[in-house]
Amino acid sequence: MSEKFKVKSVKFNFLMNIILKMSGVIFPLITFPYVSRVLLSEANGKIAFATSVVSYFSLLASMGIPSYGIRKCAEVRDNRSKLSKVVGELLILNSLFTILSYIIFLVLLIIIPKFTRDTPLFLITSTTIIFNMLGVEWFYQAIEQYQYITIRNISFKIISVILMFLFVHEPKDYILYAGINVFSSVGSNFLNFIRLSNYVDLKSCKFQKYDIYIHFLPIITLFLYNATTVIFTSLDQVMLGFLTDDSSVGFYSAAIKIKNILVSLITALGAVMLPKISYALKNESNEYFERMISKSFDFILISAIPISMYFILMAEEVIFVLAGQTFSESIPILRFLMPSIVFIGLSSVTAWQLLIPLGKEKYTVGGAVFGAVVSILVNIVTIPKLDAVGAAIASSLAEFSVLFVHVNALKQIFRKTFDMKELIISFFATMISAIIVSLLKSVLIIENNFLSCLIYGLFFFGFFVLLLLFFKERLVFEIISQIKNKYNMRRIR
Repeated sequence: MSEKFKVKSVKFNFLMNIILKMSGVIFPLITFPYVSRVLLSEANGKIAFATSVVSYFSLLASMGIPSYGIRKCAEVRDNRSKLSKVVGELLILNSLFTILSYIIFLVLLIIIPKFTRDTPLFLITSTTIIFNMLGVEWFYQAIEQYQYITIRNISFKIISVILMFLFVHEPKDYILYAGINVFSSVGSNFLNFIRLSNYVDLKSCKFQKYDIYIHFLPIITLFLYNATTVIFTSLDQVMLGFLTDDSSVGFYSAAIKIKNILVSLITALGAVMLPKISYALKNESNEYFERMISKSFDFILISAIPISMYFILMAEEVIFVLAGQTFSESIPILRFLMPSIVFIGLSSVTAWQLLIPLGKEKYTVGGAVFGAVVSILVNIVTIPKLDAVGAAIASSLAEFSVLFVHVNALKQIFRKTFDMKELIISFFATMISAIIVSLLKSVLIIENNFLSCLIYGLFFFGFFVLLLLFFKERLVFEIISQIKNKYNMRRIR
């Protein structure tokens, strides 16, 4: 049965994506403290190492199709026939690369001793490769069905939490927990594949009509970008796994999980904006396009900078609340990772909202390659001396390197869309808030770590918002104006 899709507004999709990202915060806040205390650092390290390794094969299987698919499908989403053709072509390519990836993975699983020792864990974790292919998540993002994506993901997360509390009770249950993790993250993708026939007519397109080769160059370009990105984002855990022990990976993994939660929140807008911007480039004015980009930059600045500083200030309390006292070695790791979320937030705009929609994927690849090189070199130098802290330093420097390349490639449009005044306002508001909370911490001693995070967080972000209002930050004032206008309209009615 054919089903029409309705494209919601940016605000609605952003709200749905925020809810989805918030679930990505809330559920780890439920599971992470429990799993850290039950499985301990060694078992958590094993899972983190296996996940990092499998991520390389997932990357090969996807071959840049997720980001390319969003852009390409968004461009033709108003034409069902063209949309069906593009989806069919990308599914064929995705299937071929998935088979290739799995063959390579199974060969390495047999010949590498480090992998062979945990064969069941690696096999279970590797099922994400297949489920990612079936999920066609890129299609649902392209047609902006964020309500469906959000409801489906949250439902599976709830089921996964219940399964975790029922079946994971001691360190030897780590393989079972890895399976539950897979179910939580990609289990719902099977529903995507079944539902796909409601939106596209794959049966109506004959194989001879598919132009598969026209997609090769852009998806390979994006693959190179994604490949180098994954290398320097997960290489630190892989290198730690080979150069140190599972406990070090476990400590590092605890900090990385917190960082990833924050990154997912900060970059929530980017996932919504990519299809909108791809569509706008084809159908709207340059002024509208630049205004959207400028708002994205403003959002990153007033969210990433204060969040980064707050978690630097409260690293000890956050780690003790989420992971427990046994993960004290994760505290300095978390602090050195925090600057990276600012760089990742800004580069998510330069990459996914500028370079890719503008067809300048080669610069995303260049940035990722440069970041990967920086990551490898710094990891080699710092891990033997500083252990996991060295990997954290390498991660932040690598993310800065990526942003540096992007900005240089986008000099002209960056000057039009990035407002230095907004950066200065956010920076000063953050620093003043940090000084106030630091002084408050020296006077007001709170023994309970959770209450400490909560109370100091209210003070920190409360002062930050007041300072944004005092400095007349653009985006905040625009939001307040819109709220006032809606309130006045309701009063008139």
